Amino acid sequence: MPTPDFIRDLRASIGHELLYLPGVSAVVIDDQDRVLLGRRADNGRWTIICGIPEPGEQSATAVVREVAEETAVRCVPERIVLVRTLAPVTYPNDDKCQFVDICFRCRAVGGEARVNDDESLDVGWFPLDALPEMEDFSLSRIKQALDDGPTWFEPIVGE
Repeated sequence: MPTPDFIRDLRASIGHELLYLPGVSAVVIDDQDRVLLGRRADNGRWTIICGIPEPGEQSATAVVREVAEETAVRCVPERIVLVRTLAPVTYPNDDKCQFVDICFRCRAVGGEARVNDDESLDVGWFPLDALPEMEDFSLSRIKQALDDGPTWFEPIVGE
């Protein structure tokens, strides 16, 4: 996944120190109740679509932009599925980041799914009963998006 310019600018000042960043992810469902997935260029794994908002960009706007940039699919956010702080990540270049993911359930409203940038090797629609192998990050968000329950967040401990 290419590093946004604003993060490169920050890295010029702080080096590899931990950056705490917003992130967005999308469980995009079409009118046939299939989910949109992309196979990442950096690790070859299938995943829901995700990315980083630009400075000042609203999360819902960012998720719509990321889906369109990566897949050429137009979507509308329907609701927030979950909000979760992820574990810190150290990248091969020693940069450290920790993301707060806001995951949206989105409805596809147009466009044809295709690889639309260099972040994906493949893009496609998958029936819910025929999903490819994926990490828990995507599977748990898909499951939560299909449930009509409230937005999920990590319970408060010790209260």
